[in-house]
Amino acid sequence: MAEMLDDSFATMGTIARVVREADGGIDLASAFDDIEHRLSRFDADSDLSRLNADPRACVPVAPLLRAAVAAALRAAMLTAGLVDPTLLGALRRAGYGRSRVQLAAGSLPRALRSAPPRRPAHPDPAARWRHVEVDERAGVIRRAPGLELDLAGSAKGWTADLLATQLGRHGCCAVDCGGDVRVMGRRGAPWEVRVRHPMTGEPAHTLHVRGGAVATSGIDTRLWESSDGAFAHHLIDPSTGAPAWTGLVAATALAPTALEAEALAKAAVLSGPVAGRRLLRAHHGGVLVLDDGTVDRVSRSLGRKLRPW
Repeated sequence: MAEMLDDSFATMGTIARVVREADGGIDLASAFDDIEHRLSRFDADSDLSRLNADPRACVPVAPLLRAAVAAALRAAMLTAGLVDPTLLGALRRAGYGRSRVQLAAGSLPRALRSAPPRRPAHPDPAARWRHVEVDERAGVIRRAPGLELDLAGSAKGWTADLLATQLGRHGCCAVDCGGDVRVMGRRGAPWEVRVRHPMTGEPAHTLHVRGGAVATSGIDTRLWESSDGAFAHHLIDPSTGAPAWTGLVAATALAPTALEAEALAKAAVLSGPVAGRRLLRAHHGGVLVLDDGTVDRVSRSLGRKLRPW
């Protein structure tokens, strides 16, 4: 096999890495810049921000934003609303009104010691995401005026799928958007995907994948201390609107697509150790990391017929 191309790009508040046999004429830097500019809620001029600010119930939007919102709604459907793209207000109230990065080493143990009693998260009974409609024929998005969307999690998985699909026409590739990884067309030895332990930074497990996706979600990647000394993070319990402390600090999920893997990983963290394990086992398996640092490797249920990778 010829030497692989390997480049990294700063995008969407994280680092994307793309390993591929050939670009096929795709300008990856421009592609990442365009997606970030259109989908970022931190850019007041983005397509997403303009949609959120529009007072109309029916808003014409560009194809890329329509596709990204449709992907977020699929993630919500897959997780029965645990992964909810309508929680932007709750994120702001928790302190995530501006772009944030992980705090210095040592913050996660302190956050866990001071966190409230652990409980699983639940979907919002109002399920506002069900009232968001993407109308491809009319080229519009319909939602209640004032209902704002946040695509932060789903957009990274969706982007990995989008670019991997394009690059996969020209050879094997792996696209990693901040922990949401889509791989395609691997021949011979599989890709090695190392799962990082959120407490030690060392590999907690290594997955071997020839095709499909792996995604990790955790409370360590966006964690901050408020002015009152309490800690908060970006994984919101839809039923309360507050950061979820469930007994899990991270989850890694396997799936056919990065969008699905990202949704399952986030839903697993929100579900807590027992329901999170059940969720991963019912789909494609993965890895859980508990509050005490224990690593739980979850195999998919052999009773389900899943499409081969």
